[in-house]
Amino acid sequence: MSRESSMAALTGVVLAAFGSYGLAWYLGLVQGNFSLLLFLATLVTGAYWVAERWHFLPQRRAAAQQLVEQQRQREAEWARLGIKGDAVDIESAQHKLLLQPWWLDWTAGLFPVILIVFLLRSFLFEPFKIPSGSMLPTLFVGDLILVNKFHYGVRLPVIHTKIFPNNAPERGDVMVFRFPPQPNLDYIKRVVAVPGDEVAYLDKRLSINGVEVPRQPLPEFYDPDSMRYSLQYAETLGGRTVRTLIDPNLPAFIPGVADFPHRDRCRYTIEGVVCTVPEGYFFVLGDNRDNSLDSRFWGFVPEANIVGKAFFVWMNFGDLGRIGAFE
Repeated sequence: MSRESSMAALTGVVLAAFGSYGLAWYLGLVQGNFSLLLFLATLVTGAYWVAERWHFLPQRRAAAQQLVEQQRQREAEWARLGIKGDAVDIESAQHKLLLQPWWLDWTAGLFPVILIVFLLRSFLFEPFKIPSGSMLPTLFVGDLILVNKFHYGVRLPVIHTKIFPNNAPERGDVMVFRFPPQPNLDYIKRVVAVPGDEVAYLDKRLSINGVEVPRQPLPEFYDPDSMRYSLQYAETLGGRTVRTLIDPNLPAFIPGVADFPHRDRCRYTIEGVVCTVPEGYFFVLGDNRDNSLDSRFWGFVPEANIVGKAFFVWMNFGDLGRIGAFE
């Protein structure tokens, strides 16, 4: 088997592995990790790009130049012998020699695009799709949002180690984070308490450090997906107005609480929960308070799990009016 055939076969195996992983992820057979997949794709295509630039392309150019030299030698020999040879389309032959084979088109040829996507997604902005109504009325199911990856500090992809600090999360921020019980999943909630705060959610009223968060009633909110009305309020949290939903038909009691780290800092009663947020952790709630799996159930968000700050709806195919910034 020639070297080119070997490379073609190897590339076929690599591409098949990526495709099989993607298909298994799509079918729900494995829990996918897009960050890792993109990182590996960048490494693999980058290796092919380097090999193309410094090995395969120079080889093809040398072969094309050798073809020209051989043709010149033949023409010189024909002239010496007084023979008139047939015209040769040397440019077409050169062009065929210089063309990338398919296995380089699908690897080295894609590297610049994959690298740009990797850098943008890892360090600047990452797109997410809202899968549930836990953040209604702020975010709707199907909203495609952008998350600022550097607002809370620059982290290395895949291993999530912070290398440059930036802003600390503030009360009222809409934050994306890796779900503490299952870190390969991304969650989105609103930060309501920061390290050192005592946060209370009792009888469906939020208090921070013993001070009840002001709220004003708004017109009822209608959710077209569930076809239900909910009580809507405007809360003043972190100096900004936040709209929240309350279902008066559901109890304030919090069922099914997990055994999470620092659970001893929380007191659960029939009225709700009171927690003191540990250093390096945050307490988050969904704006749809009675339809959100949040810190009340599974605990605090470690600083190490933070992904970024959500700030913009860039598309909702069912409602273009949703596009724009949000609080």
